[in-house]
Amino acid sequence: MLTRHVILPLALALCMTPDASAQSPRPSTLAGRSPVYAPHGVIATSQPLASAAGLAVLQQGGNAVDAAVTAAAVLNLVEPHMTGIGGDMFAILWSTKERRLVGLNASGRAGSGMTREILLQRGYEAVPSDGAESITVPGALGGWAALLERYGTITLTQALEPAVQLAEEGFPVSPIIAGQWAQEVERLSKDEGARATFLVDGTRAPQAGEWFQNPDLARSLRAIAKQGPGTLYGGDLGQRIVDRVQALGGFLTLDDLKRQRAEWVEPISVPFRGYRLWELPPNNQGVAALEMLRILEQDDLAALGHNSAPYLHRLIEAKKLAFADLAHYVGDPSAMTMPVSRLLSDEHIAERRSQLDSARAAERVEPGPEASASETIYLTVADAEGNMVSLINSVYEHFGSAVVVPGTGFALQDRGAGFTLEPERPNTVAPGKKPLHTLIPGFVTRTTPDGEEPWMSFGVMGGAMQPQGHVQVLLNLLVFGMNPQQAADAARFRHYEGLRVGLEAPVPDSVRAALAALGHQVVELAPGSAGGAQLIIRRERGYVAGSDPRKDGAAVGY
Repeated sequence: MLTRHVILPLALALCMTPDASAQSPRPSTLAGRSPVYAPHGVIATSQPLASAAGLAVLQQGGNAVDAAVTAAAVLNLVEPHMTGIGGDMFAILWSTKERRLVGLNASGRAGSGMTREILLQRGYEAVPSDGAESITVPGALGGWAALLERYGTITLTQALEPAVQLAEEGFPVSPIIAGQWAQEVERLSKDEGARATFLVDGTRAPQAGEWFQNPDLARSLRAIAKQGPGTLYGGDLGQRIVDRVQALGGFLTLDDLKRQRAEWVEPISVPFRGYRLWELPPNNQGVAALEMLRILEQDDLAALGHNSAPYLHRLIEAKKLAFADLAHYVGDPSAMTMPVSRLLSDEHIAERRSQLDSARAAERVEPGPEASASETIYLTVADAEGNMVSLINSVYEHFGSAVVVPGTGFALQDRGAGFTLEPERPNTVAPGKKPLHTLIPGFVTRTTPDGEEPWMSFGVMGGAMQPQGHVQVLLNLLVFGMNPQQAADAARFRHYEGLRVGLEAPVPDSVRAALAALGHQVVELAPGSAGGAQLIIRRERGYVAGSDPRKDGAAVGY
């Protein structure tokens, strides 16, 4: 069992990161860290305490799955507005023993009472993102248990213990998380449980460096450790959740929780210049990243120049085309009429590419012919045996629905907001249906004469930023030769809708002017809107990793 003496000294040292606020108005780069090289194992997460907890597991003989679940549980505590057992989870794993990639979809479904008709009757034009009506079945805990049962070497009880210790004893809140937490005081104040759990004295968010405890979460995790995940999926904890959600007008039943199952799935992929990008199949948006990459594969991107106006224009327009298909065709796979194979086919990609105008930004893009904001954590781990885990866990918006069942210590997700109320779409809300998900863990293999070999586990959290971020980071590596830290540091764009596109501060004014001349409406990309990347690349011996400076986290190895 892990002890606080293993976790806390390293973690507290990692928290002492440079102040990112002391930047010029137009810095030349976001860089400030070196890539992390490690001979045996490495972990990269968005919060130093979670990285330290996962590293301790690796050092004590645990594998990448053990470390990933341990770190995810700690993130539930230290980054509560982003993640937790009240949310959903997806993972891609390279299993050295099986010599293959496996995928896990641990997303939940709409409650039995969640119908389009009742939401329209209540006066909604879209599924709300606040309150009990937005809550769907939380799948993350079942996903953690499934990963450990099939590929782990420690128990769920052992994996939860570091989070329990920190929840009971407290920890100093890190700076970026403190700033984001402070923006949610008004939302948290509206719910009794959220106010009592996440606001100091019921009135304010904790400040950077201020110690915070969550004894309710510690009790919930101890109950799970003692009774197993079944306490949430149909047991005492689940009954408390259902009673509270229904009292607030939500749609979950105990049977909905009992039916929840994590699903093992086959990842999907496309080739790119001797490598292969892997994503998970719908109900998530991974297919959009693959479609973007296929649209761009014939372009001489290196000749255009990194983050030049022509380069960014091509990527932005490719994003628009892929997302038009995503919105129209993708949702719960049982409701899709356009198969993923068709979306990624040569014929469909050729049609999509033909719509890309190199001289003008498209204001409105239609889906090809038929034949969302998110708050998330992403982490990745690699161990001495060569296992690599790409894991993403989220409650969707900041603090999810902003509903906390009193005494439980964790927020329930608002993933129902991922549905549409438009009729007869694959993603139209319906009872027992899975919403279109923003969560996409990524993985890259290298193509060799003997088949595919693992190369990189990576992800870029941040709602609709995720496919855009996956493609930008991957091109930084494969086209422009950056190391993983440089690839994470490099300035990004984020296309929103229509002609509106955000650019991070280091993108020069000359590029902004050139994009505006092409018809783009250029805005400054606000801090926190470019997502957060974590990357691990496998080398001939050992690993090299990077961690996004836009987050509080760190990559650490041994």
